[in-house]
Amino acid sequence: MKVEYKNRYGDVFTFTKQENGDILWEGEFKHCRFGWPNVYKDAYEAYRKDGGQTNIDEFKREVHDGSFGDNGRWIPSQINEQYAKLVYSDTENIDMVDPSGGPYIHSGYDMGMFGKEFKGRIVSSFVPVETGYLIQTYGEFDHLEDRDTIGGII
Repeated sequence: MKVEYKNRYGDVFTFTKQENGDILWEGEFKHCRFGWPNVYKDAYEAYRKDGGQTNIDEFKREVHDGSFGDNGRWIPSQINEQYAKLVYSDTENIDMVDPSGGPYIHSGYDMGMFGKEFKGRIVSSFVPVETGYLIQTYGEFDHLEDRDTIGGII
């Protein structure tokens, strides 16, 4: 089933659910922004090797942290200054697509906004195709399928 979406500039995009749950997103992507996920592995390993104790989630926040001084200039945090240069983008994997006028779609987004047939399909990544993008998705409860893997919480 195809679902149409008209953005604020009147551009029409279609979303078609595939048999495996992925979604084919077609339309005009002439003026578009893209995003790639950050890779923190090298930066975090260097931080831990230097004696850092912060967990990876806190490190991800702090490596981008800082503040503005009285003169309005950016003052990076100590972790930012030392390790941010080791963080890089994984340009092999697209995790955000934003055509001019919308819709802005990113990894972790529930596609249910575009139609009830997409509810619970969570964006993983995007694969360029000739007519747009194949949005790779997973089910919002897929992580519960193998209860032995996650300690039998069911």
